Amino acid sequence: MLIERIYDEDLAQASYLIGCQAKGEAIVVDGRRDIATYQALAEKNGMKIVAVTETHIHADYLSGTRELANATGATIYVSGEGGPDWQYAFDGTRLYDGDTITLGNITIEAVHTPGHTPEHLSFLVTDGAFSDRPGYLLSGDFVFSGDLGRPDLLDEAAGGVDTRFAGAKALFASLRDKFLTLPDHVQVHPGHGAGSACGKALGAIPSSTVGYERLYAWWGPYLAAGDEEGFVRELLDGQPDAHAYFARMKRENRDGPAVMGELAPLPRLDQADVARGLAEDTLTFVDTRGNDAVHEGTVVRSLHIPAGKSVASYGAWVVDPTTDHNPLVLLAGSQEQAHEMRDHLVRVGIDSVAGYVTGIEELPTFVPQLIQPEELDGFERAMLLDVRNKTEHAAGHIPGSYQLSGGRVMWHLDELPENGTIVSYCQSGVRNAVAASALRRAGYDVVELDGSYAAWSAGRTAVPAA
Repeated sequence: MLIERIYDEDLAQASYLIGCQAKGEAIVVDGRRDIATYQALAEKNGMKIVAVTETHIHADYLSGTRELANATGATIYVSGEGGPDWQYAFDGTRLYDGDTITLGNITIEAVHTPGHTPEHLSFLVTDGAFSDRPGYLLSGDFVFSGDLGRPDLLDEAAGGVDTRFAGAKALFASLRDKFLTLPDHVQVHPGHGAGSACGKALGAIPSSTVGYERLYAWWGPYLAAGDEEGFVRELLDGQPDAHAYFARMKRENRDGPAVMGELAPLPRLDQADVARGLAEDTLTFVDTRGNDAVHEGTVVRSLHIPAGKSVASYGAWVVDPTTDHNPLVLLAGSQEQAHEMRDHLVRVGIDSVAGYVTGIEELPTFVPQLIQPEELDGFERAMLLDVRNKTEHAAGHIPGSYQLSGGRVMWHLDELPENGTIVSYCQSGVRNAVAASALRRAGYDVVELDGSYAAWSAGRTAVPAA
């Protein structure tokens, strides 16, 4: 048996390829939409992808289940659990608690583990060539290394009202009745790692065991004592801000993400043509350099999505493809870099990229305004905006600041002043530069605090939340 973990550092998301070498068949679990990595991995191991599935209706990225099935002819399996409000709207074989998928000597059993979401499945894997009992659990967003999937995303992202309490109780029951009934040796392979907004304290190690989590996870004492009330209170306390784009992911993953098919190579565009498109507002420019370079001069009304490991995350902060219909033009050093960025963007459903340019010499530019920390007290402003998470703001913030995280600000413009200057900051300046670019494009007068909170707090006393 082969188990391969494919990890996306951008979204702190893990997908898995499980294969039977004897039969040459494989299944992909929780795949993303840029599917070449799965196809290459299967080919390398002499396998054919014959099945695709997912643990639940995801909120943080757009599922590649349909994309893989379209490319490979694989059978789709999705959860049939969760009740009428949580049914997938596209065709696929429904899995219920106890159902199995067989690949040669491998048996994959669906285990209904509600709590993070009502329909959530985990997958128990048995390598029949080695044992007749399961040795592995793909836990999705149920159990992480040292943490649990948050049960409040239906409230935060799907329009639910107080569903977090029922979800937290369901998680308690899933742990008690499903997870803790497994042998201690069962290896746990979760769907996310450190940095994901799907939990509050995810560990960075890629896997764990039932026994280790039983002994050392924060929730262990609550389960051992049967303290559901204490468990619910601790689980819900201090969860990070949920990004606003999660609502779109939930909806599109339930209905079925659009199938892209094989993508054409991105063309290198002529800057003069791009300049005309920007003037006519038929294109949107994306500056992919670091924020220091952007602060020396960037394209007028451009969005700032720095190249690197957070392209999907930051892209989804500032682009809503349901309302932002302009194709994107990427600033990239090469076609290869442009393709890599596109691969990240499609993971969050940003599919329309017209091409790339390698410079901005012929495009209209401006220099974003910055303010130094020592100038802040006397600077006239309508709002001091903290775009960090609420937990960061609670730990210490600049007096008089208003917290609205970068992943939510463009969906809560009604909380911003209609007139006047907004001074914005984050921790170091990276997230702030991303959010500020989108606010400027939306017509707001934004001045960035140079060095952000880290620079301001040097030699000062932070103000903790009341």
